[in-house]
Amino acid sequence: MSIADNASGLAGQSPVDLLIVGGGIMGLWAALKADRLGIDTLIVDEGPLAQGASGGLLGALMPHMPDKWNDKKKFQFDALLSLEEEVRRLEGETGLFAGYRRSGRLIPLAKPHLRTIAGRHEGQAKDNWRAGERAFHWHAVDASPFGPGWPAPDASHAGLVHDTFSARVSPRGLTGMLVERLRASRHVRIIEGCGVAAIDAASARLTDGTTVTFGHCILAAGYKAFPLLETLGPPLARPLGQPVKGQAALLKGDIDPDLPLLYLDGLYIVPHEGGIAAIGSTSEDHFASPFTTDEQLEALIARARYLAPVLHSAEVVERWAGLRPKAIDRDPMVGPHPDAPRVVALTGGFKVSFGMAHRLADAALSTIVGQPPAIPEGFHLSNHIAVAARVA
Repeated sequence: MSIADNASGLAGQSPVDLLIVGGGIMGLWAALKADRLGIDTLIVDEGPLAQGASGGLLGALMPHMPDKWNDKKKFQFDALLSLEEEVRRLEGETGLFAGYRRSGRLIPLAKPHLRTIAGRHEGQAKDNWRAGERAFHWHAVDASPFGPGWPAPDASHAGLVHDTFSARVSPRGLTGMLVERLRASRHVRIIEGCGVAAIDAASARLTDGTTVTFGHCILAAGYKAFPLLETLGPPLARPLGQPVKGQAALLKGDIDPDLPLLYLDGLYIVPHEGGIAAIGSTSEDHFASPFTTDEQLEALIARARYLAPVLHSAEVVERWAGLRPKAIDRDPMVGPHPDAPRVVALTGGFKVSFGMAHRLADAALSTIVGQPPAIPEGFHLSNHIAVAARVA
């Protein structure tokens, strides 16, 4: 469907104040924040909204380690803390449920030296994981407070870390709330099934052949934003980012939703409502089939059943694979392109973006309304471009 069919003949009229390319978690938050500012906005997505990596399964909201505190860790901490209030506000506006819970996390410690390190982090969390009267903890404990099956005792010979700050949310619950809220918006129009084929400093050509001019554009198309951004300036020595394949699964059984997340060596086990646990995720730089699961996921499920014996008889009710955006410098990629300042990046971030997308959207919109974005220096698009311009 063309814009002319779906947006009352937008082509040929006055420019769109804000074009948002991509309807995943980044683009949805950007559209919501733009709506709250009263900005006339068009959001386009090549498929249904929230059906890419943002429509996955995991929903783990985990902070960085509390040691070596810096601006990046502080930004993520503040974002994870403020997401709780954002979710409650959306639930009130839509009447829907995001499955959010500050459930905490357990990290098994297999060797004594890890227990020593965990003990040091306990004091660092006391200093850094604070916000007003609220304080969160990183406790080194001898045994799981949640019984011998969560996790298996064999996994934690040197004890465990019990982190009280981590949380979880249903990815589809949260994105579904955002979509519902945007469909009722007075300022946001939505085009689904139509992507962006090319972009320049002031217009975008859509895949249906329509050209849209814009006052500003936010590129929030996940890994597909990288090549679009690369066309706006001089050739780079390396790509700005790449897709990384992730595989995950949902298991259903007698799983208490009050249990904390389990994390061990890249394996996440995230209890959700309804006796569901999400298992994830692989990180594959090289892959033949981006959207199908394979033996790597089966190995992950086997590891999860070992780590959490309650999952031994749980049924696998869904297997999922998708592509996540990893910027060249790994951090989120936000801000105006130096050669096309009306085009603003909002992508990258790999595994951490879901819990920070609302704050990153604020930063992208700050640029548009003429204010400096309140983000760490390493997040700026110009920083990523500088890295990509250097010969490896």
